[in-house]
Amino acid sequence: MWDTIIVGGGAAGLTAGVVLARAQFTTLVVDGGEPRNGPAEHMHGYLTRDGMAPKEFLATGQDEFIRYGGSLVRGSVSDARRAQDGTFELRLDDDRVLWARSVLVATGLTDELPDIPGLAERWASEVHHCPHCHGYEVRGRAIAVIGGAMAAVSAHLAALMRRYSSSVTFCVNGAEVGAAERRRLTAYGVRLVDARVTRVATNDGTGDGTSDGTTFDDPVVIELDDGGTVACEAVFVAPRPVPHDAILTALGAGRDPAGGLVAVDPHGATDVPGLWAAGNVVNPRAQVVTAAGAGSVAAINMTAWLLDRELSAAAQADGPDAGSAI
Repeated sequence: MWDTIIVGGGAAGLTAGVVLARAQFTTLVVDGGEPRNGPAEHMHGYLTRDGMAPKEFLATGQDEFIRYGGSLVRGSVSDARRAQDGTFELRLDDDRVLWARSVLVATGLTDELPDIPGLAERWASEVHHCPHCHGYEVRGRAIAVIGGAMAAVSAHLAALMRRYSSSVTFCVNGAEVGAAERRRLTAYGVRLVDARVTRVATNDGTGDGTSDGTTFDDPVVIELDDGGTVACEAVFVAPRPVPHDAILTALGAGRDPAGGLVAVDPHGATDVPGLWAAGNVVNPRAQVVTAAGAGSVAAINMTAWLLDRELSAAAQADGPDAGSAI
């Protein structure tokens, strides 16, 4: 019976693991080894870790966690249930069964990209989604933003990229952008293109004849259904976030009716006693540093929760006169 099982070994999960292990709670991290930012070569916005490769960051975090006595297993949770005594049972995909007094879910999410040929193949190389993670690295270059199901986020992304470059084209691609927002974007220097995107391809090397008038050799060409093209050096898109929250819902955690995500309080606690969540699984906009902070907050709250139950159990075992003065 572990004090805590953490499902997900990213920034949130490993940070929480270090806090709990240092507090002398038996802590196990179950990690499937597929972090959201795994395809990226570098991460940014994390003080003292700016530019660090995500794989190096996770490897360092795993070493720190294990150094404090934490345990790490590779695997995915296929089933979860909460027993009548309030403890948790987690079954892994290899049929191993684990038990814990408390659980933290930090399983992240999947970025669901628009179904455009060539887009997924360039994900995390020429195609990005977060301006705060990758905008600075493409400043001053020709940038295209492709709209999608997240229409408001797409429009915001197009405007924000204008902070980094004087050449920003917003391929609306069917996103619902109102007339007022179009005027704002155009006035801010964003060029809007309404034709649908049919493919994202590599430039053939000529750099000439593109419908947006560019004459330089940009590495990426966005092909449109009206026969036109947009050449650029970087592409940004607002993917639809799909949280990996099946464990949380299986354990009975309620959702926020407004946003649809599993609801947590400011400490990461769900409405199920003993169950917490942190990182992208409950906050799709969280960057690495944000997720790590949420993991720390949740872990500190978990130590208080576990300690309170240990104190109550000790008093109950010692009888009704426990703690009375002699």
